Amino acid sequence: MTQYEAGAHEAQMKILRAMLLANEVSFSDLARAADMTNDHANFHVQQLIKNGYVQKVPKSHGQYELTRSGKEYANRMDTDEAQIEKQPKLSVVLVVERHDGLHLHQQRLKQPYYGFWGHVTGKIRWGETMLEAAARELMEETGIEADLKVAGFYHKLDYDELSGELLEDKYFCIVHGRNPRGDLLAETDGQHNEWMTVEEFETKDKKFGSVKETIDIIKSGQTQVKEKGYHYRLEDY
Repeated sequence: MTQYEAGAHEAQMKILRAMLLANEVSFSDLARAADMTNDHANFHVQQLIKNGYVQKVPKSHGQYELTRSGKEYANRMDTDEAQIEKQPKLSVVLVVERHDGLHLHQQRLKQPYYGFWGHVTGKIRWGETMLEAAARELMEETGIEADLKVAGFYHKLDYDELSGELLEDKYFCIVHGRNPRGDLLAETDGQHNEWMTVEEFETKDKKFGSVKETIDIIKSGQTQVKEKGYHYRLEDY
């Protein structure tokens, strides 16, 4: 199935909007919504059917409805603009520490933010719990396991320091990892891992400013929610 993004064909957005606001819609109403001739409208309806978002209503006279995937997709729409809204990214960030006080830090060796140091992070997949995502990302990126606990949430907004343009919009579930087990992989695909003190981390030239805030949340011993914006030079993004 094609995964549509914001900016899909305008006619198809108009068709989906009409279907989002009704239970069943006739083809003639879809053609009017798309502001097209029947032939052109039929092409776009067929594309939506092909991609699994629209289906004919069984035993009806030319009525159409959204599939379950179509409802999920169209529900992300700004109905005033007939456009799919861009959504923030949802990820986990892992603050893992050993009994000797060393923290697990990771250098990013992929774009964007190539060369920056921070904590282990990763996207939460569809259907995963927060701790399932954290355990999976920790194993995939470092080869170790740990006792994991959700410690808070962090909304991080990254801006271009000159233009003020929003570069990244991310919500992080902060996960505290203790009693790490296994042999740390120094290099995995796109990252370098090291145990280090907070002072050693501070000597790095390129580092994410949110690292200190996440460690402070862990040290507080209380579940917290924080929101903060950071500014980066465009050449560092």
